[in-house]
Amino acid sequence: MKTGNITSRLKSFYRSAITLLSHLPTPHRIVLGCASLILIVSLMLADNTSAVPVAPGQFRSNLAIDLKPDDSGSADEPSETSADPVRDPDPEISYVVQKGDTLSTIFDLLHISQTTLYKLMEADLNILALDTIQPGHQLGFNFDTEQNLKQFVFRSGLTYKVVFDRSEKGDFEFREFIEKGGYRREIFAGEVRGDLPSSMQRVGVRIAEAYQVTSLLKERMNFRSHLRAGDRFQLAVSRQYVNDEYTGNSIIEGFVYDGAIRKQSAFLFDDNYFDADGESLEKAFQRIPLKRRYRISSSFNPKRKHPVTGLIRPHNGTDFPVPIGTPVLAAGDGVVSRVIKHRYAGLYIEIQHNQKYKTRYLHLSKAYVRKGQKVSRGQKIAASGNTGRSTGAHLHYELHVNGRPVNAMTAPIPVVQTISSKKRNAFKQLVAGLKTQMAEQVALAEKSN
Repeated sequence: MKTGNITSRLKSFYRSAITLLSHLPTPHRIVLGCASLILIVSLMLADNTSAVPVAPGQFRSNLAIDLKPDDSGSADEPSETSADPVRDPDPEISYVVQKGDTLSTIFDLLHISQTTLYKLMEADLNILALDTIQPGHQLGFNFDTEQNLKQFVFRSGLTYKVVFDRSEKGDFEFREFIEKGGYRREIFAGEVRGDLPSSMQRVGVRIAEAYQVTSLLKERMNFRSHLRAGDRFQLAVSRQYVNDEYTGNSIIEGFVYDGAIRKQSAFLFDDNYFDADGESLEKAFQRIPLKRRYRISSSFNPKRKHPVTGLIRPHNGTDFPVPIGTPVLAAGDGVVSRVIKHRYAGLYIEIQHNQKYKTRYLHLSKAYVRKGQKVSRGQKIAASGNTGRSTGAHLHYELHVNGRPVNAMTAPIPVVQTISSKKRNAFKQLVAGLKTQMAEQVALAEKSN
């Protein structure tokens, strides 16, 4: 990196630091101000191999160990659409997203042009990863000798990373990496004291897992009238770990509630939840989010050649060429997680149906729902349109299962109301095995007490 460019960036960081310091008490400003000044002067006097400057509490230089594949042999694995995994150079600048940050403000701070940001957004259209930016996410920046951004790294948690590399033409291509880690089954048992989520937390269940259980059973149980103090419950959950560190991802495998008024159970089988008798606990999805079946103009294709740019871009959804204003329906019950106007995706809506399923509806002309709103299967949520970058009026519809896009027209979705006779024996064996493990855990807990 050239000394003149380093100096320019240092001056920018220094101005930002002064703004931050102005909100601190006078003694803190004096101490931190002097320390920052000494650091900046020393870096400006360093030679061209010196590290890039560090802004208070946010930027780091050549220290982004957590932004590259792990050295322990548990390397990131690419998605089907990415190249073979390679070790990317350590970012010259690393940034941990803070509350109130946006990509635009971060890029402005680094004097990265809006044109470059738009090119990144264009490449991101296929996965919309950058729309999920939130505090704690990690960003990495590498620059060429002319101080143009040549590589951008986005990392969300321990398991997900996207690397955007600039091509010779100036566009960005992305590589998506997903760390599978390993899942461990853990058993919890306890009794009700107060509400169910807090009772589950007392024995080690995480609050997100507890709420997933209540969400599964909300159609079968009234959590005010059916619960009684002393009712017992058992839970089998698989948690994902990367190098013995919990990633925050977990899968409910089985739950049994033994109450004085109500007895209920939930077991995961063939990607759907059923009670112990094999009856479905999940409301069915509809395959097409429209009032009637329209022809498909572009199918799900992870290796599609984009019709506008000519670049190989995955098409993670299904396109229906419908007139502008056609009612768009929610594919299933859920909560609206995003209503966003995107430069390339246009106006789009995302619905989280539970921890497992998510749907997206792109290029809309109008939204009838807002973020945080509960919706029901078949409810009108939007009108189709031609917003963003589009070759014509159409609806782009996506289905994601466990965070990965799948073919919405063929993927197994909750439409089965009961387990078929040919699979019933396998289901019974699964239930029996989980119940045995749960009972063993209860016995161990009682013995230790």
